[in-house]
Amino acid sequence: MFDQDDFWMRKALQSAEIARSANEVPIGACLIDAGGELISAAENRTIALSDPTAHAEILVLRGAGAKIGNYRLTETTLYTTIEPCAMCAGALINARIKRLVFGAHDERFGAVESVFQICSTSSLNHQIEITTGVLAEDCRKLMQDFFRAKRRVKSI
Repeated sequence: MFDQDDFWMRKALQSAEIARSANEVPIGACLIDAGGELISAAENRTIALSDPTAHAEILVLRGAGAKIGNYRLTETTLYTTIEPCAMCAGALINARIKRLVFGAHDERFGAVESVFQICSTSSLNHQIEITTGVLAEDCRKLMQDFFRAKRRVKSI
């Protein structure tokens, strides 16, 4: 499965580009089953849905749960362009995601490795296998370019 990480992260990046085009924070995610098949993909839609929980990871979990008819998403891998926040990391634990792959760290809000270690703490009843740095530069650049453009517009 590790040789497919670039492929699926590119799918997550495509979703992030959709978010960017809609003026949403450009984060994308997708969920893959144990056989390597796509279950769900989504991008941030907090503005469009007027929903502070409409992060890419949450929308992917909702889509997958509805598709398979179960909130337990065992034996799945979630790919996301940026390290999940505390809300999303907690949801990944509750969904029993087997593996998380993310592109770039989020030094301010990342809850997987940067600020908290929600997905790997032995204090919770589930731990997730974590792989980081897949297409990290592409993921980081997309975010940096988005916020750089926002600051430019704001200063005009």
